[in-house]
Amino acid sequence: MNIAGNLSTILDEIPKEVSLVAVSKTKPIEDLEAAYAAGQRIFGENKIQEMTTKWEALPKDIQWHMIGTVQSNKVKYMAPYVSLIHGVDRAKLLAEINKQAAKNERVIDCLLQVHIAQESTKFGLNEEELNQIMSHQQTNPFPNIRIVGLMGMATFTSNTKQIKQEFQYLKSLFDQASTQLNNINTLSMGMSGDYSLAIEEGSNMIRVGSKIFGERNY
Repeated sequence: MNIAGNLSTILDEIPKEVSLVAVSKTKPIEDLEAAYAAGQRIFGENKIQEMTTKWEALPKDIQWHMIGTVQSNKVKYMAPYVSLIHGVDRAKLLAEINKQAAKNERVIDCLLQVHIAQESTKFGLNEEELNQIMSHQQTNPFPNIRIVGLMGMATFTSNTKQIKQEFQYLKSLFDQASTQLNNINTLSMGMSGDYSLAIEEGSNMIRVGSKIFGERNY
């Protein structure tokens, strides 16, 4: 697997203002080291224990992004180092992140995950829940977190018209959110199969795994 070559190809394809999160879940440390040697500094994991093991083993200038479902009782394990939490889908989780960030004397950046797909397996906030959290945040109840944007995953389908509509919907919510909170600047949408479409529709952060590292290991 030519990890360096794969990274180079993707970076040549995407605009410079788009951040590339290398989704390294299930991949061995050697693969991450190869990507690091090629200049990659942002890695995304979906299990806190696996991410923590890799954080302990790898250079400390890496930004670690938690991209999976977050269990509240495990936030404490990543609070000392996580750079960005993508999948915040409930107010109670924000409260726990704030609590653990305060214990570590940190401010942790978070994205609110919105449910845009026509799939029950995908999770996230609906528009009403999103607006409730945004309104609540205007009073700054959680000083140790910073909501910096939105994240969403489109339906896994070959219907590009449907994917575009889902991305457009999320972009409209992002534009609205950016008028409500000062720090809203990140729109994380697009993965290996649809990141080109996502960028066309306004994404400035993509999460790419298999196109860098090959198929996932189980």
